[in-house]
Amino acid sequence: MANLRSLVKRRKAIRNIRKITKTMELIATSRFKKAFDRAMEADAYTKKIAELAADLSKNAGEVTHPLLAARPTVKKILVLVLTANRGLCGGYNGGILREAQGQLRKFREVGTPFDLEVSGKRGLNYFKFQQVPTTVTYTHFEEKPKFEEVDVLAAKYIDLYTSGAVDQVIVVYQKFVSISKQYPVAETLLPLSSVAVQTTRQPAAAAAVVVGPKQDYDFFPSATDILSELVPVAFKVRLFKCFLDAAVGEQIARRVAMKAATENAGDLIKDVSRLYNRTRQANITKEISELIAGSEALK
Repeated sequence: MANLRSLVKRRKAIRNIRKITKTMELIATSRFKKAFDRAMEADAYTKKIAELAADLSKNAGEVTHPLLAARPTVKKILVLVLTANRGLCGGYNGGILREAQGQLRKFREVGTPFDLEVSGKRGLNYFKFQQVPTTVTYTHFEEKPKFEEVDVLAAKYIDLYTSGAVDQVIVVYQKFVSISKQYPVAETLLPLSSVAVQTTRQPAAAAAVVVGPKQDYDFFPSATDILSELVPVAFKVRLFKCFLDAAVGEQIARRVAMKAATENAGDLIKDVSRLYNRTRQANITKEISELIAGSEALK
């Protein structure tokens, strides 16, 4: 039989762990609500500016933009992987890292050079353990990514692409479709062959946003000037939306993981309490039996 004192200590330890996981679940729920609101606010803006840029580029005639032109030969690829700085969020980081490894494996098989940039300490530690060299790492993106921070990153990618240093920019992250559906995806952001993007209210397998019939526009000051301003903004907003989706997915995964841990702790407390009661009853029965045997021996 187990020792009663050890069972009491074990039950107390499990109760303390349950308090921690319950608190973390509540915190994740609060953070998820804020991240979800930010993602929904950016969703409509991202969709509208993408549709506008796609419509204008379609009706601008011969005018185009460097970010819209796909390279005939891909000589170098830049891969950005978005992971979390903290763990305890279930399979969130694992799914993203598996998707990233699959992409890198494809590039190695075809012999395409790539630069790997990683956001989040979990991804950084993983690639360091796998001995995969990283070009740049970021650890300052938390559950509230700021557009100003992403804007600096997007401007760097625009310069790299327009200068020809890279021919593709791919982002691997957790795409947010709905509260019950998120999945890791590798999304090509540059070139913007179609600036229209999927939003969180669209099905995952849907194609890019379909613009309406061709419209006649009068461009002022010129189509070139308008596209030169609008297309980079569409790319920056699209990259920012990736960070927002990643933040929402992380909090959902952490809330689900902590909820499951809290429930498992409750079940374990019941099992330990049941074992404690059985052990205590057995000890009492044993003591009573010894008393009866002693009294019989004195007769």
